[in-house]
Amino acid sequence: MPDTAPRKVLLVDDDAAVREALSQTLELADLDPLTAGSFVEAKDHIRTDFPGVVLSDIRMPGRDGFFLLDHAHAVDPDLPVILLTGEGDIPMAVSAMDRGAFGFLEKPCASRDMLTVLEKALHTRQLILENRRLKAQLEAGDPAARLIFGTSQASHALRDAVRQAGRTSTEVLISGAPGTGISKIAEVIHLTSGQSKGPFLKRAAAGMDRAGLDRAWEACQGGSFFLDEIGNLTEDAQLALGDALEKGGARLIGGTTRDPAELVASGDLSAEIYYRLEVCHVHIPSLAERPGDIPVLFRHYVAQAAEQAGIEPPEITAEHENALMAQDWPGNARSLMSAAMRFVLGMPEEASTARDLGLAEQMAQIERSLLAAALGRHNGRASEAAKALKLPRKTLYDKLAKYGLKPDDFRRGGG
Repeated sequence: MPDTAPRKVLLVDDDAAVREALSQTLELADLDPLTAGSFVEAKDHIRTDFPGVVLSDIRMPGRDGFFLLDHAHAVDPDLPVILLTGEGDIPMAVSAMDRGAFGFLEKPCASRDMLTVLEKALHTRQLILENRRLKAQLEAGDPAARLIFGTSQASHALRDAVRQAGRTSTEVLISGAPGTGISKIAEVIHLTSGQSKGPFLKRAAAGMDRAGLDRAWEACQGGSFFLDEIGNLTEDAQLALGDALEKGGARLIGGTTRDPAELVASGDLSAEIYYRLEVCHVHIPSLAERPGDIPVLFRHYVAQAAEQAGIEPPEITAEHENALMAQDWPGNARSLMSAAMRFVLGMPEEASTARDLGLAEQMAQIERSLLAAALGRHNGRASEAAKALKLPRKTLYDKLAKYGLKPDDFRRGGG
């Protein structure tokens, strides 16, 4: 799990020796135990923002584990609670699960079994808390918080830099590796600025002549003008841009995937424009500089891709997230977004997997994904999917049988 993942375990047991033994086991597993001998001692730790899970004995004097479970879910219905009881107490296990316990363990339980359940519960808690943070950001009205995802220090610094750029009235230079989302950051800067109600115009610098630049500048008066790969602007267009900046009326945001100083040294960007832009320079960190953000971004992209395809997002396991973090992402957010789309559509997860397949196998993967996406978009209605794919219905059913796809699996409530 990423460094920001919750690691606390509220351990509740009236037996001091058991508490001590379990606490040592948790510490050796790099978890952070909080011990309590009763419900009364434990209840103050149970909060909606508790960064962890609860592990409690059921049989305790006074308020038992079931009472603690009910109290925890009254405070936070999404707080994972794992209950412990004596060996062979099947009715109590069934009762615990019926009442919403995350898990149930018999005492004495093997450390490995307990830690497996706890890691799964902690991962679930991490997702819950993260989703709440994202929802709060979406409702906060802060474009930087709403649109720039990530929990790493590098992401926090990027959001701060974007907010600062929005507050200034100077021109802005955005740099970053390919695929880091330069144009998106430009738009967020515009949204956080005093020009947010004005137009936001983005254009590729390559191929833009003087007349085109003049028209674009006039079109974005009172707003922001984003020029992507500003080093590709012709010398004549750069002269026109300099004149436009002198005239004012709009704010220039320039983007580049190259070293900005190198653009000047190579003569691809005039020193006059560079120094105007360099006053406010926002650099976007690559995924290699913030690997802890990869799971956050991947879950966001999976949710987006599933919504677009009209299907339920597949489960993302902790093992899958760890595998993503171990990979290199030279294409940054753009390639991670593509991986999320392939994941949702059931295509090979990595380019290396696809390389191991022949052309026929790769084409079959793509065909299966297109069929699944069509069924998802049309709520499992095979006839509608067939029309959308321009296939005879019999052909569609033959292909669905070939790939083991069932329309019923793609039906959602109300469809």
